[in-house]
Amino acid sequence: MGCAIVSGMSRNGKQLTAAGLFAGVGGIELGLSRAGYEAEMLCEIDPGAARVLNRRFSIRVEPDIRKLRSLPNVDLIAAGFPCQDLSQAGRTAGIVGGQSGLIAEVFKRLQSRANGPRWLVLENVPFMLQLQRGRAMRYLVDELELLGFTWAYRVVDTRAFGIPQRRMRVLLVASRTEDARDALFGRDAGPDLPAFSGDQMCGFYWTEGLRGLGWAVDALPTLKGGSTIGIPSPPAIWDPRDGSITTPHIADAERLQGFSAGWTAPAVDVSGIRKGHRWKLVGNAVSVPVAQWLGERLIQPTGCTPPGKILARGVCWPRAAWGHKGRVYSVDVSPFPVRRKMQSLRSFLRFARAPLSFRAAAGFLERARVSGLRFESGFLRDVQRHIEQMQESIAA
Repeated sequence: MGCAIVSGMSRNGKQLTAAGLFAGVGGIELGLSRAGYEAEMLCEIDPGAARVLNRRFSIRVEPDIRKLRSLPNVDLIAAGFPCQDLSQAGRTAGIVGGQSGLIAEVFKRLQSRANGPRWLVLENVPFMLQLQRGRAMRYLVDELELLGFTWAYRVVDTRAFGIPQRRMRVLLVASRTEDARDALFGRDAGPDLPAFSGDQMCGFYWTEGLRGLGWAVDALPTLKGGSTIGIPSPPAIWDPRDGSITTPHIADAERLQGFSAGWTAPAVDVSGIRKGHRWKLVGNAVSVPVAQWLGERLIQPTGCTPPGKILARGVCWPRAAWGHKGRVYSVDVSPFPVRRKMQSLRSFLRFARAPLSFRAAAGFLERARVSGLRFESGFLRDVQRHIEQMQESIAA
């Protein structure tokens, strides 16, 4: 099945086009298509992800950016480049790491200004703003300015679009001819997040427990392609109503990213790929409604850019900024450019959840008990009860 392409026209009446590099399973590209861009080229090295792209977009997928001679002549180039070296759950090797360093391949192909894109969109994890004192972000913006781009970025939360997943991502937009500030900063709705109550499900990372647990009230924490213990796995859900400790179905994980249920199913059609690989693909994806919002704003910017404050070198990167000719200006906006009514996690989840395994729950509880973390009343008691119930089922 191919994705639906919504007609979008540039100012000269031509169809807007896009190319997706490090496309994953097409989160950016699907969102852009809903905004009015048509994908003309996709590039993705993971065979499972490439299978999904082939099935959903019905166009050829280039397998390796390092083998691309040039970039296509399109209006927008998107690159959700690998985050393994930039995330807390990954190796934290930094921007020069073997995976995240592949962004240099994009910059090499942008050196020629012939047929250059009107927009360049980069996406990655917000930890890059602080990793190695912001070295990754400094590298990106310095390279962009050497190539003649002005740039702007903003941290955006998926919850702003009504989806109960707390997912922060850096959206960096650059252009040689346009001003990205109006698109990124033109609106700020501000957060309106729920406080805990005994009626709301809470998401957490069962792989954590010592220094944090990714606690999310009435939402799931960020779906990840991996974890601190190297496992592509779902987070867990605590339901205070019945004390259950479960994990979501892969189909609901896809929906939490804005895809339709079953979007990544073609990945396991490839020989040698395990079903669990779908969790990695979903966790590495870009949320579709976030990409759609950005695509729409690039076509019709809202204006009213708030003033920025000059940011000295060496200080922490803020959650939003723009720059030109070596200067960086901090912008005071929240990760909520819009605030659509968020569906409760309880009503959002449609598919059967599985009990968290005995081993996973026991490991989490052991870590939690020796940590200095604070927990909602009844949470650890319910984890202990869950472990006892799992023991009984194993013994039976």
